[in-house]
Amino acid sequence: TEEALPALLEEAGGLWKQSYPASAYREDAALGSGPAARRPGQGAAPSRMFSYRREGGGAPGRAGTARFLARHNTWGFLATRAARGKIQGMPYGNCLLLSDGPVNNSTGIPFFYVTPKDNTVTDLLKNPMASLTLPEADGNFCRKNVIDPEDPRCARLTLTGQMVTVPPEEVEFAKQAMFSRHPVVRKWPRSYEWFFMKMNIEHIWLQSWYGEVSPIAVEE
Repeated sequence: TEEALPALLEEAGGLWKQSYPASAYREDAALGSGPAARRPGQGAAPSRMFSYRREGGGAPGRAGTARFLARHNTWGFLATRAARGKIQGMPYGNCLLLSDGPVNNSTGIPFFYVTPKDNTVTDLLKNPMASLTLPEADGNFCRKNVIDPEDPRCARLTLTGQMVTVPPEEVEFAKQAMFSRHPVVRKWPRSYEWFFMKMNIEHIWLQSWYGEVSPIAVEE
């Protein structure tokens, strides 16, 4: 509509904003507007719908958001290629607890405490390539702002790479990483032959806004 046009053109570089329905702005205005804190790298926002404050955020930009998700997520969805029975060769997913380091030492590298009795581990021992998705829904940001986890404003990070057994010289660090974030795993039955794995990250993809699925260099 003519009255929505100025708002749609406010950020000329945002293609998604030019095509986003004007009704969204009116609906969001009806919800009331609060203090707006932009995510780094995003332009002016016409309403609270496109601008939120993330508590405890790390470095600015997409790499900072990616590190934030890697640090604060306590679980993730790991996708593998099945190596079993009727689903052999098909995608297979599982939710796993993870930690990227002890509470005072974030590494950005996800560590896992796993058992060979888990179908996912069986798959990884045949083919170590996997994708790990870390949703922002695990934190307070999306809940506090009443955002559905599938909404692009509720960011998600996908890491792909090889899942490997943690070498002996890193086991003590892996213990500190997992047990400090998940004390309950200490009590898991030892008969399940638990051991530590980590992901050697090769590719990083972040979706944090409408129309944006951005590759991020591992070095960042």
